[in-house]
Amino acid sequence: MASKAVILLSGGLDSTTLLAHAVHVGYAAYALSFRYGQRHAAELDAAARIARALGATEHRTITIDLGGFGGSALTDDRIAVPKDRDQASMSHGVPVTYVPARNTVFLSFALAWAEVLDARDVFIGVNALDYSGYPDCRPAFIAAFEQMARLATKMGMEDGPPFTVHTPLIAMAKADIVRHGMTLGVDFAQTVSCYEANDAGEACGRCDACQLRRKGFAGAGVGDPTRYAR
Repeated sequence: MASKAVILLSGGLDSTTLLAHAVHVGYAAYALSFRYGQRHAAELDAAARIARALGATEHRTITIDLGGFGGSALTDDRIAVPKDRDQASMSHGVPVTYVPARNTVFLSFALAWAEVLDARDVFIGVNALDYSGYPDCRPAFIAAFEQMARLATKMGMEDGPPFTVHTPLIAMAKADIVRHGMTLGVDFAQTVSCYEANDAGEACGRCDACQLRRKGFAGAGVGDPTRYAR
């Protein structure tokens, strides 16, 4: 019987490749998405389609309200999503698209479901190259959360395999992630990465996520299948 793993799935390029990777290496994938107060629901529609297409054993979408705190361009309409920034600007400092404590919260929910499933593995698609400004995408954060999980859970106190947070994309450039997804048969046209996608899932083409995504396809020598709003 395949080992169970909880896979954090946003519906974007990285997390879709992550899910395909987990399934490919033999895990029974339990995909977990969040309606957390983000600007649009198009990525959640994409996540549902992708979970079915890639053979997730189960897919759940949990509602939490990080938008109640605001503090991010992704959850607060009073803060504009940056557009048309150059690479130097995107790689400097913590961007306003950082959602406070988001990955800590998401991983905590994933840990809770993993305990119920008696699963020792969680996958998250963090990337320390393209999003180096996000403090919760760094290897040090992942290692610290992993250690906390082993101390704070029932399964961490019992004998058996240690709890592990898998980050197979963490040291990949976006082009490498695209190439890896292509080898796994990912249909990137089904994914939504844009910070301000419209209800139809069409991308703005100008936010940081869109620019990094476009750069990834170009670097991989793959045609960009993204649907852009006119």
